[in-house]
Amino acid sequence: MKIGILGGGQLGRMLIQEALKYDDEFHTLDPNADCSCAHISHFTQGDFNQKEEVVKFGKDKDVVSIEIEHVSVEGLEVLEKQGVKVIPNSNIIKIIQQKILQKQFYEQNDIPSPAFQVILSKEEEIKIPFPFVQKLNTGGYDGKGVQVIKNESDLNKMWDEPSVLENLVDIDKELSIIIAKNESGEIKTFPVTEMIADPKLNLLDFNICPAQISEDVQNQIQIIAEKFMQAANSEGLFAIELFLDREGKIWVNETAPRLHNSGHQSQEGNANSQFEQFYRVLKNLPLANTLQHGFSGMLNLVGEANYTGKVTYEGIEDVLKLPNTYVHLYGKGDTKPGRKMGHINVLADSREELLEQLVAIKSMVRVISE
Repeated sequence: MKIGILGGGQLGRMLIQEALKYDDEFHTLDPNADCSCAHISHFTQGDFNQKEEVVKFGKDKDVVSIEIEHVSVEGLEVLEKQGVKVIPNSNIIKIIQQKILQKQFYEQNDIPSPAFQVILSKEEEIKIPFPFVQKLNTGGYDGKGVQVIKNESDLNKMWDEPSVLENLVDIDKELSIIIAKNESGEIKTFPVTEMIADPKLNLLDFNICPAQISEDVQNQIQIIAEKFMQAANSEGLFAIELFLDREGKIWVNETAPRLHNSGHQSQEGNANSQFEQFYRVLKNLPLANTLQHGFSGMLNLVGEANYTGKVTYEGIEDVLKLPNTYVHLYGKGDTKPGRKMGHINVLADSREELLEQLVAIKSMVRVISE
C-alpha cells in the first residue's frame, strides 16, 4: 500500500521505523526539508495546512493519515470525496483540532469534561469563576496556547482570540488511555498510563505504566473510552488525556486523534507498541495484543535552556550501560530550549524501582548544543 502521512515529525518517524518490517510505501508531507521523516520516507516538502497541497499529496495514496492534527481538513474532505481512505476521518479531526468544537462534543455525548465558557474575544463578560484555564481554540499543542488565569489582575494577560475558558480541576493525577479501532470495527485499548509533567515547561516529563489507580477509576475511564469511540464514529488511534481529581472523579482534558507522547513506553513495555497498532489500523489488520510487561516508563529528552544549535547528547553513553533501558532519538539536527529531541524507555519490576531509574537517568542526560 501507498500510505501518506501529513506531518514528518517524530511520531511519523517511529511509525515508519516500526512498519519497515512490512512491505509498504510511506510518503510524508512536511514544510521542513530536514524533518524527522525526511530521510526514511518518500518525502514531499509542502504545507499540510494548504488544501491544494494536501489534495495533490494524497490523491494517489491508498490511505492518508496524520501525525499532527493541525492540518487542512478541507483537503482531507476533498480526498474522501475522491475515494481516498482518510484515517481518522476528516470530521473527527475537525472536531478535535478546534477546542470549542471538542468541548461541545464532550458535552453533547455525556463525556465528563470540566465546565466551560466559550469566548470570541477577551472583551466578553467572564462568567466562569477564578481560577480558570484559557485554551486557544486552534493551534495549541505541547502546553502552548494554554494558560491559567488565577484572579482579576491576571485578566490583562488573556489572549484576545476565540477560546475555551475551563474550570481548573484540583488534580490528583494526570492519566492517559490510548484506544485503537480498525475499519472492521475491532477496538483495543492500551493500559492506562500516568503522566508526570515538568512544571516549568508544561511538557510531559515521565510516563508510567500501569497507572496507580483504583478499580472505580479504571471503570470510569473505560466508560469514557467507550462513549468516545461510539461518538467519534471513526477508525483510528486516539489518546484521551484525563484528570483524576482529589475526590476520585475522572475528567477528560483533551483528545489527540493520533499517536501520542503518553504511549511511547509501549515500544518496549507492551507486547506491541502504539506504532504497531496504528500501522494495523491503517491496513485494517487484526489489532495487536497490548498486554503490558511488568512496569514501564518513559523520560522525554528535551532541549536544555540556553542551548540553541547543533545538538549533542551529554550522558547517553552512561545511559546505554544500564540494563532494561532503551534510547530513542528523533533525528533532529538542531536543539532549542524545550524542544522534544528523543525519549528513553525503562523497564522495571516495581513502580518504586521504575521511578528511581527514571529520576536517576534524568540527572545523567543533558540535551545541549555544540
